[in-house]
Amino acid sequence: MRRTPGTKDIGELKTPIQSLEDDSSNQRRRAVVLFGFPYFLKEEPSKFIKICEPTDDEEVVEGMNVGLLVVTEENTANLLPKEIIDVAVVLEEEIVLDGLKDMSNAFAVLMRLLYALDIIYPKEVKYTFEVLQKVLMKIGGKACSARVHGIR
Repeated sequence: MRRTPGTKDIGELKTPIQSLEDDSSNQRRRAVVLFGFPYFLKEEPSKFIKICEPTDDEEVVEGMNVGLLVVTEENTANLLPKEIIDVAVVLEEEIVLDGLKDMSNAFAVLMRLLYALDIIYPKEVKYTFEVLQKVLMKIGGKACSARVHGIR
């Protein structure tokens, strides 16, 4: 299989998907879907969602123009932690809002901010945002890129 430079292998999603056997709540399902889109679309997931510990410094958001920062006390080697302490919204390498308790609400806040502030999606995860906007949220018309059209 041909991989785009800088992308992660979709096989890495096996653990988060298997975690649905233990916890199949709607919040967990939504988190797995949000977390998985960059993998599925062959983009760099760390440009959209980063996972850190509460003791990590603010440098963890470097290189993240638009995305979510998930804070957990679990081992951050886990792709998607079971216990989330906090979720923060990151815009232009700055935490602009924190205290959100789940990824789906944090994502909804992020999308609202992107529209309110008229921020362009980062090119590293443009397809991820296009799918989330045009397919899941049904905002922005019928026209979409070829990669996203396949999902639609």
